[in-house]
Amino acid sequence: MANHSDFIVYVDESGDHGLKGIDPQFPMFCLSFCLIDKSKYVDEVVPAFQRFKFDFWGHDSVVLHEHEIRKSKGDFAFLRTDPELRGRFFDRLNALMADAPISIYPTVINKQDLVDKYPNPWNPYEVAMYLCLERVLRRLVDEDQAGKTVHVVFESRGNREDRELEVEFRRVCGNASHWGWKRADFSQVTFEPIFMSKAANSTGLQLADLTARPIALSYLRPGQENRAMEILGPKICAPKSFP
Repeated sequence: MANHSDFIVYVDESGDHGLKGIDPQFPMFCLSFCLIDKSKYVDEVVPAFQRFKFDFWGHDSVVLHEHEIRKSKGDFAFLRTDPELRGRFFDRLNALMADAPISIYPTVINKQDLVDKYPNPWNPYEVAMYLCLERVLRRLVDEDQAGKTVHVVFESRGNREDRELEVEFRRVCGNASHWGWKRADFSQVTFEPIFMSKAANSTGLQLADLTARPIALSYLRPGQENRAMEILGPKICAPKSFP
C-alpha cells in the first residue's frame, strides 16, 4: 500500500499556453499549484464551501468558476440583478478564500516577452509546471513528506491533452527535464498526477481556479487595484515569473 502524503496539490491555470496569436490585452499564462494539508481540507475547507453553496443555491451541485463569476453567467446570473445579494455573495466568498489554509505556488509567464526573448521558446505550460513542482518539492521535504506519494490534481482538458501533460509531468518527476542551473531531485517524493473533470465538483480544483487569474493580473497590471490578490497575497509562497 502506498505511503500517502499528508498533503495534496490542486492545480489550475489562467490564460492559454499557446504562443501563436497572443492576445495583447492578456498575454499572460499563470499556473497555480495549491498545496493543502488533507486534514484541514476535509475538516475545514470542504464543509465551509458546501455551506456556502447551500446558503446561496440550496444545493451543492454548483461549480465555482472564476470566469463565470466574473461575467455573472450561468449559476451566477443573479449577481447582475441583485446588488444586495451580490455584496453578500462576495463578502462570503472573500471570507472563504481568506480562511482557506492553502499555500499557493504560482508561476507567471508573459508569453509576449517569452517569444521576444527566445527564438525557440519553451512551452509555457512545461516551464511553469517544472517551476511549480520544484518549489512544492522543497516544501514537502521540509514538511517531512520525503518518501511519500503526493497526488497532484489537474482539471481534465481532454484525453489527448491529458496524455501529453502526463508524459511531461512524469519526465519532470523522473529527473529527465530541467531549466536553469539547479537540478531538483524529484525522486525524494512520488508525485502522481490525477486528471479530474470539472463536473466532479472538486472543492480543491475550485479553490485553485479562484487563485490563478488574480495572480496573473497582478503581474500584468501591478498598479491596478486587485482585491482578490490582497486576500491571496499572504498565502503565496516563492512566486516565480518567467522570463
